Amino acid sequence: MAAATGTTLIVGALAVFLFVAIEENNIRHVDEQLDIMTGLVEANVGTAQLFIGRLSDGGIAAITLSHDGTVLASTSTELPRLPEGHQTLVMADAGYRVKTMEVEQSPIGPHSVSVAAPLSAAESVTREQRQHVLLAGAAAIAVASGLGWILGGRAIRPLVDLTRRIDEGGGLPEAGGWFRVREAEQLTAAVRSMLARIDSAQQRTMSALETARTFANSAAHELRTPLTAMRTDIEIARDVELVADVRAEILGDALRKHSRVESTLVALELLAAGELTSEHANEPADLVELAYLAIADAARVHPGIHLGVSGDERADCHCSPAGIRLILDNAITNAVRHGRATRIEISVQRAGHGMLLAVDDNGAGLPEGERTAVFARFRRGTGAAREGSGLGLALVAQQAELHGGRAELVTSTLGGLRLAVDIACSGIGR
Repeated sequence: MAAATGTTLIVGALAVFLFVAIEENNIRHVDEQLDIMTGLVEANVGTAQLFIGRLSDGGIAAITLSHDGTVLASTSTELPRLPEGHQTLVMADAGYRVKTMEVEQSPIGPHSVSVAAPLSAAESVTREQRQHVLLAGAAAIAVASGLGWILGGRAIRPLVDLTRRIDEGGGLPEAGGWFRVREAEQLTAAVRSMLARIDSAQQRTMSALETARTFANSAAHELRTPLTAMRTDIEIARDVELVADVRAEILGDALRKHSRVESTLVALELLAAGELTSEHANEPADLVELAYLAIADAARVHPGIHLGVSGDERADCHCSPAGIRLILDNAITNAVRHGRATRIEISVQRAGHGMLLAVDDNGAGLPEGERTAVFARFRRGTGAAREGSGLGLALVAQQAELHGGRAELVTSTLGGLRLAVDIACSGIGR
């Protein structure tokens, strides 16, 4: 269809041009003949004047000699007075081509010579030539359409086969062999790339769903135990007659369980917020200033603990200030609650294009075999205190990843643990 349509447009444009050119060429040929005839009549005007009046044009040629509107001599078909030059004239429903020449000096005096030839012969030739053009154009359209059908069909056959194979679930063919059409190879590559992206997205979705299931199961397990214990305490306090000391102990235990549930829910909320964090949450901040703010708050919560900051005087970084505070606050809380530390030092140092944020303590430490596992959600060390959600270090690991780095626990020079966190300071990445 494309070949036929294109050829038809081209042939149509050429046909219009040739139709006009053929007509003009044939009329020009008649004009040349009239020029010759007019020259012959004028060269022999004296003799021609004697014989012209006795001639019948017979539909072949008409000649008229005139002077100031007076006809001096004419064939049986008399031509009207016309301006000098070539004109087309219709007489007796027939078309004529006329050549008129004004002559100032001649043996018969000033006069004009008009010679006319019928256009029927030229029109017949024009029609015949136009028919040839139409036949040639029709043949060109037919040949182009046939070649377009053959070559175009061969060109799109790989696309048809590719569509059929995809529809039948037969997989994508490899390039080469029968598969030599560039567009088909490009389409195959595009489809293969699209399928790879779909498969990758599906894998990420399945992984996210599996993570969500595991997270929900772990959260339900972690919350079920303290909630069940709280229910038992409340039922005992309600249904059993207890002395004041025992009732106070039971209610105190229920309050501790309530605090554990509350801290777990807060940690879960922070984890969910971390999953939604984007680089738009980042802003310029001074890590040293954030460290001083963290120890100032910790000093009010944990009086009697020696807290300090060391390292660079200023550490400007493009980061999430809330995320950095989350790392520092959880590190300090873990050191005091689980490590029973009495001294905590925060250091901020430049490391390459990023920053190294470290929290050292003199607490009880943690066995090397557990130092990686405790970053998982709901995982606690063997010496951890009973209270807590088991999500503190998971939050630290999440924030480290969001800041383009990682968190690790190593032995501290103070005798306890060091939490070291790399921060890229160049945007959030996962």
